[in-house]
Amino acid sequence: MELKDKLVSSFLAFEDTVDVDSAVHDIRSQAIKTFEEKGFPTKKEEAWKYTSLNAVLKHDYSIFSKEEDNLEFKDIKKYFLHDLDTYKIVFIDGKYSSHLSETTHDKIDVCLMSSALTHEKYRSIIENYFNKIATEDGITSLNTAFSREGAYIYIPKNKLADKPIQIIHFSTGIESAQMLQPRNLIVVGENSHVQIIERHQSLTDNPVLTNSVTEIFADKRAVVDYYKIQNDNQNASLIDSTYIEQHTQSVASVHTFAFGGNITRNNLNFYQKGEGIDSILNGITIIEGKQHVDHNTLVHHKEPNCESHQDYKGIFDEKATGVFNGKIIVNKEAQKTNAFQSNNNILLSDKATINSKPQLEIFADDVKCSHGCTIGQLDDSALFYMRSRGIGEKEARALLMYAFANNVLSSVKIPQLKSRINKLISKKLGVNLGFDL
Repeated sequence: MELKDKLVSSFLAFEDTVDVDSAVHDIRSQAIKTFEEKGFPTKKEEAWKYTSLNAVLKHDYSIFSKEEDNLEFKDIKKYFLHDLDTYKIVFIDGKYSSHLSETTHDKIDVCLMSSALTHEKYRSIIENYFNKIATEDGITSLNTAFSREGAYIYIPKNKLADKPIQIIHFSTGIESAQMLQPRNLIVVGENSHVQIIERHQSLTDNPVLTNSVTEIFADKRAVVDYYKIQNDNQNASLIDSTYIEQHTQSVASVHTFAFGGNITRNNLNFYQKGEGIDSILNGITIIEGKQHVDHNTLVHHKEPNCESHQDYKGIFDEKATGVFNGKIIVNKEAQKTNAFQSNNNILLSDKATINSKPQLEIFADDVKCSHGCTIGQLDDSALFYMRSRGIGEKEARALLMYAFANNVLSSVKIPQLKSRINKLISKKLGVNLGFDL
């Protein structure tokens, strides 16, 4: 049985495990119909032209996880920012782990989607925000149909989250092949501020496919800093779809650090609804072997006097493949828009590939918009200069690559996270750049 057919037939069993009288039952039912109609995306679709899921979809994935939670903190400590005090929402094989998590309902809500989707106290938030900005494409609709567990974060008006929030999903390999579909909902009230760090981590060599969807709402003058760490095992694939709606004078930034995994697809969509908004999209990709990372971004400017800034850096070695498909849309009403997009790439091997497609659709006439793409190799003259000063070739190459990516790192606002990313880059480049490992 093909995976699509298995998922459609499994939906009836899924309904037996959830409250069919809940506010989202009709949403789920419509979503599975949409998925049945559209199925998984293929290369025939323009947005998926350079990314094929065929090899990933051939596995016989388990749809429902077993009820096991045997992980101890000492076994996974290295995946946490343990030198930083944070709230933690931890999931193991799709199930919430209470003994590894630290949540709160004191002034802010850091808890579970399963609670938010079923408890009466959350009904108004769910009715107003759940599935309001997620698109109805096949892959997102599949997640919506099976939405049950994930992170629910609600920051009321005029509140500052007193510490960052870590969302970590672990897969242990209790199944020969496993599919996970976490759903996150994050609502940040007027004048409020939150920092969030998200990671999907496989602890097994068994195939894992994660189809994750996150909806983020930033109210007036809200500030949202979101960091995604993607450094998974070679048999783990991730489709990560994030939708962000911003209102007047809000600032939302998403940093994506893609270092590991088999196939990684990041769909990042910003919708600006108000004036004085700033949207920031930054990313660093360093991959090798046959790894594949695809960044697909959209920033839709709907109101005047707003900005967006995109800066994606990629380093590709061996037979690795990168994709950047970035679109900026500026409505006719969105005068005085400043929108900038940059995608710069280094190919370290003749067999590495990058497909870059920056796009501008501008319907206003008083704007400042630019996009640019570069694809090249390391500067031989700079490499020669460094080697002439006694720096080894491997170290010199690593330093040049680190300098290439460093301006993205400079915008990370959590020092402990910046230090962790530095270590991951150092390890990925195969040298000690002076960071404590």
